[in-house]
Amino acid sequence: MKKFLLSFAIVALIFGGFYACGEQTKWNREERQAMRNLLRDYRKMVYLNDLTEAEYMLFTDRVLASVEEAYPVYTTFIEMPAVNDTVQVYVVTTIVEQLAADASNMRHLYPYRDLVAANILPDGLNRAQQNAFYQCFANSVDNTYANAEQLVNAIVADTVQTSQIAQMQSACANELFGWTVEIIEVGN
Repeated sequence: MKKFLLSFAIVALIFGGFYACGEQTKWNREERQAMRNLLRDYRKMVYLNDLTEAEYMLFTDRVLASVEEAYPVYTTFIEMPAVNDTVQVYVVTTIVEQLAADASNMRHLYPYRDLVAANILPDGLNRAQQNAFYQCFANSVDNTYANAEQLVNAIVADTVQTSQIAQMQSACANELFGWTVEIIEVGN
């Protein structure tokens, strides 16, 4: 009986040790809040700037969950030499995932006010008209690019592709509102 109790106590100690170590790898409330504070610096990015506060909180929760899953020990993560670069990669990856999930999220990359200022859309469109434009634009983007990564690469890398995007926007504006925009490319 003593051997059984001793064996039971040792097994319990071993499992208790594993459980305690497992618990330490989860981020606590303060660590999660510190990450959310770090993510506030990204709020000014074009896509994120257009999110409502509730949408932004969901976005940061998603980034936080991805980072925490990849780096379960907070202190190891935060002490990495390139921690800010790593966070930026997770932010951009999450944006790309959201674009891939629903191309109508293009409204965050190309906010209505910016399109009005660029003379792509007329001022004074109601919400339904804006939604119709973004749906048309999203369909054009989906038909042109195989995935969101191609779209992001096109936006970042090539002014010709940017002109192609402007042409898609103009085509949708013309189709929906009879709004014609002339695009003039300027060479170097």
